Amino acid sequence: MGRIRVLPDQVANKIAAGEVVERPASVVKELLENSLDAGATDLRIEVESGGRRLIRIVDDGCGMLRDDALLAFERHATSKLRDVKDLLSIATLGFRGEALPSIASVSRLLLETRSAEEPTGTRIEIAGGKMLRCEEAALGGGTAITVRDLFYNVPARKKFLRTEQTELAHIASLVTHYSLAHPDKRFRLGSGPNELLSVTPVASMKERVYQVFGSQILDDLVEIGLRERDLFLPPPSVPPSQAIAEYQSEPDEPPARRFRLSGFFSRPQVQKANRNSIYIFVNGRLIRDRLVMHALTSAYHNLIPPAAYPFALLFLECDAEEVDVNVHPSKTEVRFRHGNFVHDFVRDTLRERLMESRPAPSFSPAPAAMRTPSVQPAAALPYSEFSQMIEDAEGAEASLRAAGPAPAEPAGEVMPEYVLRPAVGPSPRLDFSAPPIEVAPGPPPSGKLSSRRLDMHGEFPPDAIPAPETSLSALSDLRPLGQIHESFIIAAGRDGLWIIDQHVAHERILFEQVLKQRAAGRVETQRLLMPLILTLTPEQQIDYARIADELTASGFETEPFGNRTIAVKSAPAAVPAPDLERILFEILETAEGEMRGASLDDLRRNICASIACRAAIKINMRLDFAKMEWLLKALAATDCPMSCPHGRPIAMHYSTREILKAFHRM
Repeated sequence: MGRIRVLPDQVANKIAAGEVVERPASVVKELLENSLDAGATDLRIEVESGGRRLIRIVDDGCGMLRDDALLAFERHATSKLRDVKDLLSIATLGFRGEALPSIASVSRLLLETRSAEEPTGTRIEIAGGKMLRCEEAALGGGTAITVRDLFYNVPARKKFLRTEQTELAHIASLVTHYSLAHPDKRFRLGSGPNELLSVTPVASMKERVYQVFGSQILDDLVEIGLRERDLFLPPPSVPPSQAIAEYQSEPDEPPARRFRLSGFFSRPQVQKANRNSIYIFVNGRLIRDRLVMHALTSAYHNLIPPAAYPFALLFLECDAEEVDVNVHPSKTEVRFRHGNFVHDFVRDTLRERLMESRPAPSFSPAPAAMRTPSVQPAAALPYSEFSQMIEDAEGAEASLRAAGPAPAEPAGEVMPEYVLRPAVGPSPRLDFSAPPIEVAPGPPPSGKLSSRRLDMHGEFPPDAIPAPETSLSALSDLRPLGQIHESFIIAAGRDGLWIIDQHVAHERILFEQVLKQRAAGRVETQRLLMPLILTLTPEQQIDYARIADELTASGFETEPFGNRTIAVKSAPAAVPAPDLERILFEILETAEGEMRGASLDDLRRNICASIACRAAIKINMRLDFAKMEWLLKALAATDCPMSCPHGRPIAMHYSTREILKAFHRM
């Protein structure tokens, strides 16, 4: 007797359930997609115990005929496909025909449905893959599916479920995703007596974002609008060796494949600790795609720290033939037929939109106790001299407290309490006893606020408050007032107050200058009187050989000088001589760590960022008003004045409206 045999349908369904039904949220996903494919406009989701005890989804879709309802529980029974060619252009969310039989094999399922073509509905009850009853029922239009006791007959799978709160959070996140993708539909999600989400149909995506996230998140987002790009392909009869560009100038042939991108993404100052705030849809399908994710992070390269993630809500639309959704059982991963084109389209669109909008960061008027940082500070931000000085000063203060009270000060010298006193020799630190801000003489900043009088109670008329400035293009109109700790520039604008980090501002200016010089092949260099000899580790020697050409193009003239040794003969003119050795090792450490899998463009940008950081104005450096004005105007002329090349914010804006609120003037 042979050893190979065909598995019974009950076993095969449970195996399929292991691929399709990972957790309660997987059930919600499959049933929601079926409802959307059925044309539903009102979807109600009810769960209990995080979906373990109950999942119920009710919709007002087209419903099913009695015969179709019975066939729906057969394996690979679907209304979406007819032949193998249909797999090449799938336009529906579901198509495999595995969801219902897989879910029914590991739960107690009740299906209630009625099509407008029949006077009565159908009620089908299944437990563990076995049909218990099928009967006619007086039902309204649409479909209701109730799933109880998920994994009741597969205890090994049930043990791997997380807590009720965790499973409920996955369900809430999923329903939120699909409510964002379909603003023209109503979604309601309830858990027991609690209503977690309730959104009504709206006319635009912006209104749906407001419904789900509120005005505070919406204010921090940049809208993409609708961006399109055509992919021109030669007709099948044209040999592949001929360039595609020949056909781009022809208006009639070949037909172009059009890609559309819309949605929202956050300003660089909004930084999340994980990817949970990134929502990506392709043709209305929720996906987790490495290619689109990489394009998104590439758009933010040199704008946010490497360990941080933005908020993004992206909708990519393309011809069904351009994306293969049949590559994963749960249909959460896709494969693009022209992946490089899609990657560059997403990256370039987001980057260009960031450059156009130049979104300005603002202070939050919330109390400090209410604020929580989105990412861990300091560790993810390299080259932070300011942060290091703060840490050194705090460490010195902690040492003082551990050592006991400080000796008495000499008579006549009273040291302020906020001046930190290191316990051991002098170390770099911020001088917190700096003199007050020096206010420059001159006319007040322009704007309605300065030209309107207060009323008798000292209140500002509403029409006297200028509109908030949301773009960093306003930097060119700022009037510097002075410095804080000789490190931050205070400036007045048409709307409120600005604080600019002088080091990272100059770093952004130099970074873009070095990039442009590098692209034009005109990097200014300086010849060293004596070559600088550096000894490398074996790993650094390997990375040096890999990036030697980029170092040369960036202004470093280097050559091997014995075993694991290189000689540096010249360097970029902007790099101070004392920092030369340090900057080269920083570049090698970056290449060794995070850049081995990065693109050549990313490597080039990181080299330029290191050069700019070392050449920029430092903190604790006094600037006269002429230098501050030049710095602000030069920053305003950059392509991206939002962040330094390492992702730190450059300028913060405290608007007139926020100032008035803080003083209870409005």
